[in-house]
Amino acid sequence: MARKQPQDFILFISVCMLVIIGIIMVFSSSYSYTLVNMNDGYYYLKRVLIWSTVGTFAMIFFSRINYWHWSKYANLAFVVSIILLIAVLTPLGITRNYAQRWLGVGSLTFMPSDIAKLASIIFISTSISRKKEKMQTFSQGILPYLLIMGLYFGLIYEQPDFSTAFVVVVMIFAMVFVGGIKFSHFMAIATTGVTGLIAMLAVILLTGKGYKTDRITAFIDPWQDPADTGFQVIQSLLAIGTGGIFGRGLGRSVQKHFYLPEPQNDFIFAIIAEELGFIGGATVILLFMVLIWRGIKIAMSARDIQGCVMATGIITMIAVQVMINIAVATSSMPVTGMALPFISYGGSSLVTFMASIGILLNISKHTNLDRS
Repeated sequence: MARKQPQDFILFISVCMLVIIGIIMVFSSSYSYTLVNMNDGYYYLKRVLIWSTVGTFAMIFFSRINYWHWSKYANLAFVVSIILLIAVLTPLGITRNYAQRWLGVGSLTFMPSDIAKLASIIFISTSISRKKEKMQTFSQGILPYLLIMGLYFGLIYEQPDFSTAFVVVVMIFAMVFVGGIKFSHFMAIATTGVTGLIAMLAVILLTGKGYKTDRITAFIDPWQDPADTGFQVIQSLLAIGTGGIFGRGLGRSVQKHFYLPEPQNDFIFAIIAEELGFIGGATVILLFMVLIWRGIKIAMSARDIQGCVMATGIITMIAVQVMINIAVATSSMPVTGMALPFISYGGSSLVTFMASIGILLNISKHTNLDRS
Protein backbone atom coordinates (compact mmCIF):
# COMPACT_ATOMS: atom_id res chain seq x y z
CA MET A 1 0.00 0.00 0.00
CA ALA A 2 1.43 3.32 -1.10
CA ARG A 3 1.89 5.96 1.54
CA LYS A 4 -0.79 8.63 1.57
CA GLN A 5 0.07 12.07 0.25
CA PRO A 6 -1.50 15.37 1.29
CA GLN A 7 -4.75 16.10 -0.53
CA ASP A 8 -4.61 18.38 -3.55
CA PHE A 9 -4.52 21.88 -2.07
CA ILE A 10 -5.11 23.65 -5.40
CA LEU A 11 -8.32 21.71 -5.98
CA PHE A 12 -9.49 22.39 -2.44
CA ILE A 13 -8.85 26.14 -2.65
CA SER A 14 -10.49 26.53 -6.07
CA VAL A 15 -13.65 24.81 -4.82
CA CYS A 16 -13.75 26.91 -1.65
CA MET A 17 -13.41 30.10 -3.69
CA LEU A 18 -16.24 29.04 -6.02
CA VAL A 19 -18.52 28.24 -3.08
CA ILE A 20 -17.79 31.62 -1.46
CA ILE A 21 -18.52 33.40 -4.76
CA GLY A 22 -21.71 31.37 -4.98
CA ILE A 23 -22.90 32.42 -1.53
CA ILE A 24 -22.28 36.09 -2.31
CA MET A 25 -23.90 35.99 -5.73
CA VAL A 26 -26.95 33.97 -4.64
CA PHE A 27 -27.63 36.63 -2.01
CA SER A 28 -27.03 39.50 -4.41
CA SER A 29 -29.12 38.03 -7.23
CA SER A 30 -32.07 36.88 -5.08
CA TYR A 31 -32.49 39.77 -2.60
CA SER A 32 -35.11 41.72 -4.55
CA TYR A 33 -37.18 38.64 -5.43
CA THR A 34 -37.28 37.25 -1.89
CA LEU A 35 -37.92 40.66 -0.34
CA VAL A 36 -41.03 41.16 -2.49
CA ASN A 37 -42.35 37.59 -2.65
CA MET A 38 -41.28 36.21 0.74
CA ASN A 39 -40.94 39.38 2.78
CA ASP A 40 -37.40 38.31 3.63
CA GLY A 41 -34.49 39.49 1.48
CA TYR A 42 -32.19 37.08 3.30
CA TYR A 43 -34.29 33.97 2.58
CA TYR A 44 -31.95 32.36 0.01
CA LEU A 45 -28.85 33.58 1.84
CA LYS A 46 -29.82 31.78 5.02
CA ARG A 47 -30.61 28.60 3.12
CA VAL A 48 -27.46 28.64 1.00
CA LEU A 49 -25.37 29.13 4.15
CA ILE A 50 -26.99 26.06 5.68
CA TRP A 51 -26.46 23.98 2.55
CA SER A 52 -22.87 25.21 2.20
CA THR A 53 -22.19 24.07 5.76
CA VAL A 54 -23.75 20.67 5.07
CA GLY A 55 -21.77 20.46 1.82
CA THR A 56 -18.52 21.31 3.61
CA PHE A 57 -19.07 18.51 6.12
CA ALA A 58 -19.94 16.16 3.24
CA MET A 59 -16.72 17.11 1.43
CA ILE A 60 -14.62 16.53 4.57
CA PHE A 61 -16.41 13.24 5.31
CA PHE A 62 -15.97 11.85 1.80
CA SER A 63 -12.34 13.00 1.64
CA ARG A 64 -11.52 10.93 4.74
CA ILE A 65 -12.93 7.65 3.40
CA ASN A 66 -10.69 5.71 1.02
CA TYR A 67 -12.41 5.86 -2.35
CA TRP A 68 -12.25 2.08 -2.96
CA HIS A 69 -14.37 1.46 0.14
CA TRP A 70 -17.39 2.83 -1.74
CA SER A 71 -17.32 -0.40 -3.80
CA LYS A 72 -19.14 -2.12 -0.93
CA TYR A 73 -22.12 0.17 -1.42
CA ALA A 74 -22.05 0.44 -5.23
CA ASN A 75 -25.01 -1.88 -5.87
CA LEU A 76 -27.05 -0.29 -3.09
CA ALA A 77 -26.32 3.20 -4.44
CA PHE A 78 -27.44 2.15 -7.92
CA VAL A 79 -30.71 0.57 -6.71
CA VAL A 80 -31.56 3.50 -4.43
CA SER A 81 -30.91 6.04 -7.20
CA ILE A 82 -33.23 4.16 -9.60
CA ILE A 83 -35.96 3.89 -6.95
CA LEU A 84 -35.76 7.62 -6.27
CA LEU A 85 -35.90 8.44 -9.99
CA ILE A 86 -39.00 6.29 -10.33
CA ALA A 87 -40.57 7.79 -7.20
CA VAL A 88 -40.21 11.34 -8.53
CA LEU A 89 -42.41 10.39 -11.51
CA THR A 90 -45.22 9.23 -9.19
CA PRO A 91 -47.61 11.45 -7.22
CA LEU A 92 -44.80 11.74 -4.64
CA GLY A 93 -42.92 14.00 -7.06
CA ILE A 94 -43.11 17.77 -6.62
CA THR A 95 -43.80 19.91 -9.70
CA ARG A 96 -42.24 23.35 -10.18
CA ASN A 97 -42.18 25.38 -13.38
CA TYR A 98 -43.88 22.56 -15.31
CA ALA A 99 -41.19 20.02 -14.33
CA GLN A 100 -41.55 17.16 -11.83
CA ARG A 101 -37.99 16.82 -10.52
CA TRP A 102 -38.17 17.02 -6.71
CA LEU A 103 -38.99 14.85 -3.72
CA GLY A 104 -39.44 16.04 -0.16
CA VAL A 105 -41.80 17.73 2.23
CA GLY A 106 -42.63 21.44 2.26
CA SER A 107 -39.60 23.62 1.61
CA LEU A 108 -37.18 20.74 2.33
CA THR A 109 -36.76 19.12 -1.08
CA PHE A 110 -34.04 17.45 -3.12
CA MET A 111 -33.52 16.35 -6.70
CA PRO A 112 -33.06 12.57 -7.13
CA SER A 113 -31.16 13.25 -10.36
CA ASP A 114 -28.37 14.84 -8.29
CA ILE A 115 -28.07 11.68 -6.22
CA ALA A 116 -28.22 9.58 -9.40
CA LYS A 117 -25.12 11.32 -10.78
CA LEU A 118 -22.93 10.39 -7.82
CA ALA A 119 -24.49 6.93 -7.47
CA SER A 120 -23.80 6.14 -11.13
CA ILE A 121 -20.18 7.25 -10.75
CA ILE A 122 -19.64 4.93 -7.79
CA PHE A 123 -21.48 2.00 -9.40
CA ILE A 124 -19.86 2.18 -12.85
CA SER A 125 -16.32 2.80 -11.58
CA THR A 126 -16.69 -0.23 -9.31
CA SER A 127 -18.07 -2.36 -12.13
CA ILE A 128 -15.30 -1.40 -14.54
CA SER A 129 -12.57 -2.05 -11.96
CA ARG A 130 -13.87 -5.61 -11.53
CA LYS A 131 -14.08 -6.42 -15.25
CA LYS A 132 -10.63 -5.25 -16.41
CA GLU A 133 -9.82 -7.16 -19.63
CA LYS A 134 -13.50 -7.97 -20.24
CA MET A 135 -14.03 -4.29 -21.09
CA GLN A 136 -12.63 -5.10 -24.55
CA THR A 137 -15.68 -7.26 -25.34
CA PHE A 138 -19.00 -5.87 -26.54
CA SER A 139 -21.23 -8.10 -24.38
CA GLN A 140 -19.58 -7.14 -21.09
CA GLY A 141 -17.64 -3.99 -21.87
CA ILE A 142 -20.30 -2.04 -23.76
CA LEU A 143 -23.79 -3.53 -23.66
CA PRO A 144 -24.41 -3.41 -19.87
CA TYR A 145 -23.38 0.25 -19.71
CA LEU A 146 -25.52 1.16 -22.70
CA LEU A 147 -28.49 -0.34 -20.86
CA ILE A 148 -27.64 1.56 -17.67
CA MET A 149 -27.14 4.73 -19.70
CA GLY A 150 -30.53 4.25 -21.35
CA LEU A 151 -32.25 3.58 -18.02
CA TYR A 152 -30.89 6.74 -16.39
CA PHE A 153 -31.55 8.81 -19.51
CA GLY A 154 -35.14 7.61 -19.83
CA LEU A 155 -36.08 8.21 -16.19
CA ILE A 156 -34.51 11.67 -16.01
CA TYR A 157 -35.79 12.70 -19.44
CA GLU A 158 -39.37 11.93 -18.33
CA GLN A 159 -39.26 14.58 -15.57
CA PRO A 160 -38.61 16.30 -18.10
CA ASP A 161 -34.94 17.22 -17.71
CA PHE A 162 -33.08 16.67 -20.95
CA SER A 163 -29.96 18.62 -19.89
CA THR A 164 -29.34 16.51 -16.78
CA ALA A 165 -30.08 13.32 -18.73
CA PHE A 166 -27.52 14.45 -21.29
CA VAL A 167 -24.92 15.12 -18.57
CA VAL A 168 -25.39 11.62 -17.14
CA VAL A 169 -25.01 10.03 -20.59
CA VAL A 170 -21.80 11.97 -21.36
CA MET A 171 -20.46 11.20 -17.89
CA ILE A 172 -21.06 7.45 -18.20
CA PHE A 173 -19.70 7.44 -21.74
CA ALA A 174 -16.48 9.14 -20.56
CA MET A 175 -16.03 6.62 -17.74
CA VAL A 176 -16.56 3.66 -20.06
CA PHE A 177 -14.08 5.11 -22.58
CA VAL A 178 -11.41 5.58 -19.90
CA GLY A 179 -12.27 2.12 -18.57
CA GLY A 180 -10.67 0.51 -21.61
CA ILE A 181 -13.23 -0.16 -24.35
CA LYS A 182 -12.10 -0.75 -27.91
CA PHE A 183 -11.66 2.35 -30.01
CA SER A 184 -13.92 0.86 -32.70
CA HIS A 185 -16.67 0.45 -30.09
CA PHE A 186 -16.09 4.01 -28.92
CA MET A 187 -16.43 5.42 -32.43
CA ALA A 188 -19.55 3.37 -33.13
CA ILE A 189 -21.28 4.60 -29.96
CA ALA A 190 -20.15 8.20 -30.48
CA THR A 191 -21.42 8.22 -34.06
CA THR A 192 -24.72 6.68 -33.04
CA GLY A 193 -25.13 9.17 -30.20
CA VAL A 194 -24.42 12.22 -32.35
CA THR A 195 -26.74 10.93 -35.06
CA GLY A 196 -29.48 10.34 -32.52
CA LEU A 197 -29.07 13.84 -31.07
CA ILE A 198 -29.25 15.44 -34.52
CA ALA A 199 -32.33 13.34 -35.37
CA MET A 200 -34.01 14.39 -32.12
CA LEU A 201 -33.37 18.07 -32.82
CA ALA A 202 -34.67 17.65 -36.36
CA VAL A 203 -37.88 16.01 -35.13
CA ILE A 204 -38.41 18.80 -32.58
CA LEU A 205 -37.97 21.47 -35.24
CA LEU A 206 -40.09 19.72 -37.87
CA THR A 207 -43.02 19.12 -35.53
CA GLY A 208 -42.97 22.81 -34.64
CA LYS A 209 -44.79 22.31 -31.34
CA GLY A 210 -43.91 22.37 -27.67
CA TYR A 211 -41.51 24.29 -25.46
CA LYS A 212 -38.48 22.46 -26.90
CA THR A 213 -39.21 23.89 -30.33
CA ASP A 214 -39.70 27.34 -28.83
CA ARG A 215 -36.31 27.15 -27.13
CA ILE A 216 -34.51 26.17 -30.32
CA THR A 217 -36.19 28.88 -32.42
CA ALA A 218 -35.47 31.41 -29.66
CA PHE A 219 -31.81 30.40 -29.77
CA ILE A 220 -31.71 30.91 -33.54
CA ASP A 221 -33.39 34.33 -33.34
CA PRO A 222 -34.39 35.53 -29.84
CA TRP A 223 -35.57 38.90 -31.21
CA GLN A 224 -38.29 37.16 -33.21
CA ASP A 225 -40.36 36.91 -30.02
CA PRO A 226 -38.64 39.18 -27.45
CA ALA A 227 -41.59 39.24 -25.03
CA ASP A 228 -41.98 35.47 -24.71
CA THR A 229 -39.72 32.71 -26.05
CA GLY A 230 -36.70 34.99 -26.54
CA PHE A 231 -37.17 36.90 -23.28
CA GLN A 232 -34.70 34.96 -21.11
CA VAL A 233 -31.94 34.99 -23.72
CA ILE A 234 -32.30 38.70 -24.40
CA GLN A 235 -32.30 39.64 -20.71
CA SER A 236 -29.24 37.47 -20.10
CA LEU A 237 -27.35 39.09 -22.97
CA LEU A 238 -28.36 42.55 -21.74
CA ALA A 239 -27.00 41.70 -18.28
CA ILE A 240 -23.69 40.45 -19.66
CA GLY A 241 -23.36 43.30 -22.16
CA THR A 242 -24.03 46.11 -19.68
CA GLY A 243 -21.48 44.70 -17.25
CA GLY A 244 -18.58 45.84 -19.41
CA ILE A 245 -15.05 45.26 -18.16
CA PHE A 246 -15.47 45.97 -14.44
CA GLY A 247 -19.24 45.59 -13.98
CA ARG A 248 -21.90 47.79 -12.42
CA GLY A 249 -20.71 46.87 -8.94
CA LEU A 250 -21.67 44.15 -6.49
CA GLY A 251 -25.39 44.31 -5.71
CA ARG A 252 -26.12 46.84 -8.46
CA SER A 253 -27.57 44.55 -11.12
CA VAL A 254 -30.63 45.86 -12.95
CA GLN A 255 -31.67 42.62 -14.65
CA LYS A 256 -32.14 40.78 -11.34
CA HIS A 257 -35.03 43.12 -10.52
CA PHE A 258 -37.69 40.86 -12.10
CA TYR A 259 -36.29 41.12 -15.63
CA LEU A 260 -34.17 37.97 -15.73
CA PRO A 261 -35.96 34.79 -14.55
CA GLU A 262 -34.09 32.54 -12.11
CA PRO A 263 -31.21 34.99 -11.52
CA GLN A 264 -30.01 32.98 -8.52
CA ASN A 265 -30.02 29.71 -10.42
CA ASP A 266 -29.85 29.02 -14.17
CA PHE A 267 -28.75 32.56 -15.13
CA ILE A 268 -26.53 33.44 -12.20
CA PHE A 269 -23.51 33.74 -14.51
CA ALA A 270 -25.25 36.63 -16.31
CA ILE A 271 -25.66 38.45 -12.98
CA ILE A 272 -21.99 37.81 -12.17
CA ALA A 273 -21.00 39.34 -15.51
CA GLU A 274 -23.34 42.30 -14.98
CA GLU A 275 -22.19 43.13 -11.45
CA LEU A 276 -18.53 42.10 -11.66
CA GLY A 277 -17.99 42.58 -15.37
CA PHE A 278 -15.67 40.70 -17.69
CA ILE A 279 -13.11 40.49 -14.89
CA GLY A 280 -15.57 38.72 -12.57
CA GLY A 281 -16.89 36.37 -15.24
CA ALA A 282 -13.37 35.51 -16.42
CA THR A 283 -12.28 34.85 -12.83
CA VAL A 284 -15.11 32.35 -12.34
CA ILE A 285 -14.26 30.61 -15.62
CA LEU A 286 -10.57 30.54 -14.65
CA LEU A 287 -11.40 28.92 -11.30
CA PHE A 288 -13.42 26.25 -13.08
CA MET A 289 -10.55 25.68 -15.51
CA VAL A 290 -8.14 25.19 -12.58
CA LEU A 291 -10.58 22.78 -10.94
CA ILE A 292 -11.03 20.76 -14.15
CA TRP A 293 -7.27 20.75 -14.79
CA ARG A 294 -6.58 19.37 -11.31
CA GLY A 295 -9.34 16.79 -11.74
CA ILE A 296 -7.79 15.57 -14.99
CA LYS A 297 -4.35 15.43 -13.34
CA ILE A 298 -5.78 13.37 -10.47
CA ALA A 299 -7.50 10.98 -12.90
CA MET A 300 -4.30 10.51 -14.91
CA SER A 301 -2.22 9.94 -11.77
CA ALA A 302 -4.65 7.59 -9.98
CA ARG A 303 -3.11 4.45 -8.51
CA ASP A 304 -5.70 2.09 -10.05
CA ILE A 305 -8.43 1.92 -12.70
CA GLN A 306 -11.19 2.52 -10.15
CA GLY A 307 -9.68 5.81 -9.01
CA CYS A 308 -9.04 6.86 -12.61
CA VAL A 309 -12.60 6.11 -13.76
CA MET A 310 -14.17 7.62 -10.65
CA ALA A 311 -12.18 10.85 -11.01
CA THR A 312 -13.06 10.95 -14.73
CA GLY A 313 -16.77 10.68 -13.94
CA ILE A 314 -16.65 13.43 -11.32
CA ILE A 315 -14.70 15.91 -13.40
CA THR A 316 -16.79 15.18 -16.52
CA MET A 317 -19.97 15.83 -14.56
CA ILE A 318 -18.66 19.21 -13.38
CA ALA A 319 -17.12 20.24 -16.72
CA VAL A 320 -20.21 19.45 -18.81
CA GLN A 321 -22.53 21.32 -16.43
CA VAL A 322 -20.25 24.36 -16.40
CA MET A 323 -20.11 24.44 -20.19
CA ILE A 324 -23.89 24.06 -20.58
CA ASN A 325 -24.74 26.72 -17.98
CA ILE A 326 -22.35 29.34 -19.36
CA ALA A 327 -23.31 28.49 -22.95
CA VAL A 328 -26.98 29.07 -22.12
CA ALA A 329 -26.24 32.38 -20.36
CA THR A 330 -24.22 33.61 -23.34
CA SER A 331 -26.77 32.34 -25.90
CA SER A 332 -24.29 29.83 -27.29
CA MET A 333 -26.91 27.07 -27.05
CA PRO A 334 -30.69 26.85 -26.49
CA VAL A 335 -32.04 27.62 -23.02
CA THR A 336 -32.15 24.64 -20.67
CA GLY A 337 -32.33 24.39 -16.92
CA MET A 338 -28.82 23.65 -15.70
CA ALA A 339 -27.25 24.89 -12.47
CA LEU A 340 -23.72 26.32 -12.38
CA PRO A 341 -21.79 23.96 -10.05
CA PHE A 342 -20.94 25.38 -6.59
CA ILE A 343 -22.46 28.76 -7.47
CA SER A 344 -26.14 28.42 -8.44
CA TYR A 345 -28.70 28.05 -5.67
CA GLY A 346 -29.71 24.46 -4.97
CA GLY A 347 -29.20 22.44 -1.82
CA SER A 348 -28.97 18.86 -3.13
CA SER A 349 -26.88 20.02 -6.09
CA LEU A 350 -24.35 21.81 -3.89
CA VAL A 351 -24.05 18.94 -1.42
CA THR A 352 -23.65 16.40 -4.23
CA PHE A 353 -20.92 18.41 -5.93
CA MET A 354 -19.02 18.98 -2.69
CA ALA A 355 -19.31 15.30 -1.74
CA SER A 356 -17.94 14.43 -5.19
CA ILE A 357 -15.03 16.80 -4.63
CA GLY A 358 -14.43 15.02 -1.31
CA ILE A 359 -14.01 11.74 -3.22
CA LEU A 360 -11.70 13.48 -5.69
CA LEU A 361 -9.62 14.86 -2.81
CA ASN A 362 -9.31 11.36 -1.36
CA ILE A 363 -8.16 9.98 -4.71
CA SER A 364 -5.55 12.76 -4.82
CA LYS A 365 -4.12 11.47 -1.51
CA HIS A 366 -3.14 8.26 -3.28
CA THR A 367 -1.43 9.84 -6.29
CA ASN A 368 1.99 11.34 -7.02
CA LEU A 369 0.77 14.77 -8.07
CA ASP A 370 3.02 17.79 -8.37
CA ARG A 371 1.80 19.75 -5.34
CA SER A 372 4.16 22.70 -5.69
